[in-house]
Amino acid sequence: MSMNIGEAAKSSGVSAKMIRHYESVGLVPETPRTESGYRQYTDKEVSTLRFIRQSRDLGFSIEQIRALLGLWQDRQRPSRQVRALAQAHIEELDEKLKELQSMKATLEHLVRCCLGDDRPECPIIDTLAREGTAAAAAERRAPGRSAGLQPGRARFRAT
Repeated sequence: MSMNIGEAAKSSGVSAKMIRHYESVGLVPETPRTESGYRQYTDKEVSTLRFIRQSRDLGFSIEQIRALLGLWQDRQRPSRQVRALAQAHIEELDEKLKELQSMKATLEHLVRCCLGDDRPECPIIDTLAREGTAAAAAERRAPGRSAGLQPGRARFRAT
């Protein structure tokens, strides 16, 4: 049974636009087309699209998904290869979590310092403007090195 791209999108949970993108980057092989040019998908391609969607839902990158697809299709592969790829992704997620927690801490600090009243003075805006100016100056002095506000490192002190 074959289906057009809209049906494949609905069945897989992947938008038609993303299906075309996955084809363009080689995650999904180009499918045969009808005489009128419409793509035709089989259950096999839809299963692959579901696999990709599930992988994306877990935050895997396109390159990681490419590797996972290769491992999925190789029924002779040892599971330790799959586990190693997943473990590496967990470590990346842990790093992202640390960065997000640090950003949150910085922002919470700035919010605590802001009175949130009718006055125009705002330590949040002042800090962002000051850090942006400092970062631009530092970039001119040493290109490639950031001197801006770092996550979790608020440089504003409430007075």
